[in-house]
Amino acid sequence: MTVVGPFGLSVRDQALEADVQAGLAAVEAGLLDATKSEVPFITEAAQHLVSAGGKRFRPLLVMLAAQFGDPDAPGVVPSAVVVELTHLATLYHDDVMDEADVRRGVDSANTRWGNSVAVLTGDFLFARASHILADLGPLAVRIQAEAFERLVTGQILETAGPRDGRDPVDHYLDVLSGKTGSLVAVSGRFGALMAGADESVVDILTQYGERLGIAFQLADDVLDIASDSHESGKTPGTDLREGIPTLPVLLLRARAEAEGRPEDKELVALLEGDLADDALLAEALRRLRAHPALEQARRDTVRYAQEARATLAPLPECYAKAALEELCDAVVHRAG
Repeated sequence: MTVVGPFGLSVRDQALEADVQAGLAAVEAGLLDATKSEVPFITEAAQHLVSAGGKRFRPLLVMLAAQFGDPDAPGVVPSAVVVELTHLATLYHDDVMDEADVRRGVDSANTRWGNSVAVLTGDFLFARASHILADLGPLAVRIQAEAFERLVTGQILETAGPRDGRDPVDHYLDVLSGKTGSLVAVSGRFGALMAGADESVVDILTQYGERLGIAFQLADDVLDIASDSHESGKTPGTDLREGIPTLPVLLLRARAEAEGRPEDKELVALLEGDLADDALLAEALRRLRAHPALEQARRDTVRYAQEARATLAPLPECYAKAALEELCDAVVHRAG
């Protein structure tokens, strides 16, 4: 049993391990190639986050999904490069919107070069992803365009907030479905589709990716509060400081409104204040880490991961299916 990919995922079969390792290595080479420019400065900026590493969660899912067809099919690796380039591009834009200082343990691009360069570098990566995508055919272009539309819609919905009368938690889960679930779903879909898997298998792995993507983001919500910067690769409390309403905060607000406990209302007031002061942010983190809302967010993360696992039931028993099931456990473990 060998550890590969993100989260220390273990693979129980040597042939599967070899396929996944070779696929991820090819994706890494493809990412470096796709981020090269004739302009050295653009190459430096575009490879900034590629070189910083990352979990390669989406390419791993492409490789595992491809096991249900021909994993050596020519479109598998390029499609994995496309989804990772798209993901990387969104990180450049997210850091500008969030005014983040750290990403993957290094200075964010906006901190290093300014907002304009960060935004334009993200655009450059989108362009390179589109160039690769064009060679995968019109169906792949359409799938990616629809996913990207959902991703941007989710980001806009997050920025706009819930409409009057809409439950904030339901709104937030819709946001996550678009912002994160859409691209992870495409990872499962591309892997199976490019490998020539049956249509029913493609559908299953698309649904799996959607639910796993939401669980993955909910785990990130928990990590933003519960972890230190060494663990998560970004500054703890970044979302809190920027006023981004992650699931633990939304659950806290609902609890404060429903039960009216003074300590809950005090914590809500603290979170809605100015957390630019490091001492205030540390106090907010300390109190949230001890609050039942954080444990409830962990339970919701587990629920989505279990739903992802359940979608795999119709697939034949094999090492790839076992690895996909373990990926659900690994996502949950991050939030533990």
